[in-house]
Amino acid sequence: MTATIERGSATASINPPGDATADKKTPRRRGGFLSSSPGKKAVMAVTGAIMVLFLVAHMAGNLKSFLGAEEFNAYAASLRTLGEPILPHRTLLTVLEIVLVAALVLHMWAAITLARRAGRARPVKYAVRRKSQAGGYAIHAMRYGGTAIFLFLIWHLLDLTFGTVNPAGGTGTPYERLVEGFAPSRWWVTLFYVLAVLAVGQHLRHGLWSAFQSLGRAGRRSYRGLNAFAVTVSVLMVVGFLAVPAGVMAGVIK
Repeated sequence: MTATIERGSATASINPPGDATADKKTPRRRGGFLSSSPGKKAVMAVTGAIMVLFLVAHMAGNLKSFLGAEEFNAYAASLRTLGEPILPHRTLLTVLEIVLVAALVLHMWAAITLARRAGRARPVKYAVRRKSQAGGYAIHAMRYGGTAIFLFLIWHLLDLTFGTVNPAGGTGTPYERLVEGFAPSRWWVTLFYVLAVLAVGQHLRHGLWSAFQSLGRAGRRSYRGLNAFAVTVSVLMVVGFLAVPAGVMAGVIK
């Protein structure tokens, strides 16, 4: 009888009370939707749309420089009086600037965290490289292009907005800072501007195409149409922004 009990105790599977295995639950991912890859892509899409709208408005404002100093300075002054007299002076412009900065920060945060997550998912590089490097080129172009755009944005604000590094100084009118900023003697600034705008165009084209893919719109039938749309928008933005420094260099804007 004793042997039987011992044999049974040796072979039977016994789960003690409070066994960790029985009560173990699947851990939930912290952070909710925004911590997931779709959530970060949604953040990039929304913030990207905000910045595209800003670029369109900014480009339209810049093109007013072809109408002369009076028109351009009036446009610049009107930005500070948006919402008056309901709102105090410069209130709405300040709110728009805060939204734009927040969109830029969130856009960069989502891009960086997605890139890190992709790197962790594939920590070991392929031993043999494929001949086609289109995907890798696009990723590197977006990454380094975004960094270049951010650095240019800082210079652009110091030059044309605050006048810190502009020959006209902070007391010059917006039109004077524009003309002095792209003067032929400062060709290196214009070259920097051209390269940054080209990076913006490439970034915009790839961003629009990625948004179409995320929304499930980039199918075989719609590929050509959506790709043409992304390219057209990017080209128009690049041409619109480069028209101003070209006009200053050519003496049309003076």
